[in-house]
Amino acid sequence: MLAVNEYFDGKVKSIGLNNASGKNTVGVMDIGEYEFGTSTVEYMTVVSGALNVLLPDSDTWHLYGAGETFIVAAGKKFKLKVAEQTAYLCRYE
Repeated sequence: MLAVNEYFDGKVKSIGLNNASGKNTVGVMDIGEYEFGTSTVEYMTVVSGALNVLLPDSDTWHLYGAGETFIVAAGKKFKLKVAEQTAYLCRYE
């Protein structure tokens, strides 16, 4: 069954699914700044738009565009700045 998730007063929405590649979410983020925590390793790929990311243990923001992926370790927090509505795919391990 698909799982629908909503965060930050509806500014981030995703649909969760399980398939041959494992547990995934496909979602969208509205313009804004967000902080997320992880419980597993997350592989986040930008599908459309861009995410400015501050990864754990880093002082430098990095901009990821369409087709680019960043990885966040389990048990960590990361910050995002979203300047335009952005779509993403997140794979959990």
